[in-house]
Amino acid sequence: MHDFDQFERRLAAALRSDADRGVVWFDPASVARIAIGSARPRSYWARLRPVLQFGRPSTRVLYLLVVIGVVLALIAGAIVAGALRPRPIVGSGWTATSAMTKARTDHTATLLLNGKVLVAGGSDGGTVIAPSAELFDPETRSWTATGSMAQGRQGHTATLLRDGRVLVAGGSGAQGATLASAELYDPARGSWTATGSMGDARADHTATLLPDGRVLVIGGFGRASAELYDPRTETWTSTGAMDHDRAYHTATLLPDGKVLVVGGFSDTLGAIASAELFDPGTGTWTSAPGMVQPRFAHTATLLSDGRVLVVGGSIAGGSFQPTASAELYEPGTGAWTAAGSMKMPRVYAAATLMPDGSVLLAGGFSGTSNNEPAGPMAAELFDPTSGSWTVTNPMTQARTLPTATLLADGTVLVTGGRTRPVLAGAIASAELYDPGSRTR
Repeated sequence: MHDFDQFERRLAAALRSDADRGVVWFDPASVARIAIGSARPRSYWARLRPVLQFGRPSTRVLYLLVVIGVVLALIAGAIVAGALRPRPIVGSGWTATSAMTKARTDHTATLLLNGKVLVAGGSDGGTVIAPSAELFDPETRSWTATGSMAQGRQGHTATLLRDGRVLVAGGSGAQGATLASAELYDPARGSWTATGSMGDARADHTATLLPDGRVLVIGGFGRASAELYDPRTETWTSTGAMDHDRAYHTATLLPDGKVLVVGGFSDTLGAIASAELFDPGTGTWTSAPGMVQPRFAHTATLLSDGRVLVVGGSIAGGSFQPTASAELYEPGTGAWTAAGSMKMPRVYAAATLMPDGSVLLAGGFSGTSNNEPAGPMAAELFDPTSGSWTVTNPMTQARTLPTATLLADGTVLVTGGRTRPVLAGAIASAELYDPGSRTR
């Protein structure tokens, strides 16, 4: 479209100029030049202005409002259409990663200083005890074999020392023999070397790294004794004994440097509720207030505020009686208080303190018979602020006696375990929990 109004104005001006000079006829060429010069494309405003400038001002305003309303309706429709369009479900909080090179249960998993995870020993769920070890690389999410231990062992402990080496101690070996030997893994070389042996053979005991760099090893089946390992001299020394023999108990380093030992299974007493405190400064034990409920094969987690959360376990020996109950220990007063209950009971579960202060409970066994399959697949989260439990997305596989390791990026690596609690096939698969993932 061309602006012929402008052409007419310029033509009239030219005619007046010619008339003033006494010209009474028109030069066609001049008229053509004026027409061509005036034939520029009109601006958008010049095109829109005639449309808007009709009728009375009130009519023009009403027309403009109608146009704006139509535009807004189209925009709103597009937004609603996008909201109603089917959205893909965001991936579950649990994702399978590559499987270990061997199926394992009763093994250990240790986060190394380089960010990799060392998995060592364990069994196939039957009579084969593995001396092998492997490394998980979070960057590639892959497993590679590393040096094997001198002895196959399950139900042992693995402790990361300050210098980056890993101390493996005790456990059960071939033909069920309880071991007193210990070995050191060197990540730089990927190899194991023997170190001093404990004074007592132990299996299903605990090992705790103390603030001074020593390692406190406690209990085991039929054992009330405790020992200290000194990495500088690679020697073991006995320290005071507990009031009870304990296995499948927990040992937690408190903020004041003492170690809280809770519950466990006693050969003479069965499941116990008692608790004791070890003081590294004096090498002595003192009794602490006992839990409300006896339990063994439970979990204990030091919370960010210094309290200790004890969860699940079996409340009786001989046959499984898993519990869903949880308790909190207050170091300042020594008192125990109820901490709600999980949605389902668990024994042989794995607990992890998450970066946000919550506690993740994964895996475990909820049945009462050895013939029942592992479960539940769903994991649960404890919120220390509200004292409440919530169910998270299910794992990719049900497993009892797994390991759980918090990685540097805030995800949790869960490995291995059994398909049933006793005399059942071991699991080679591994999976990762991402606390940032949710389902719609």
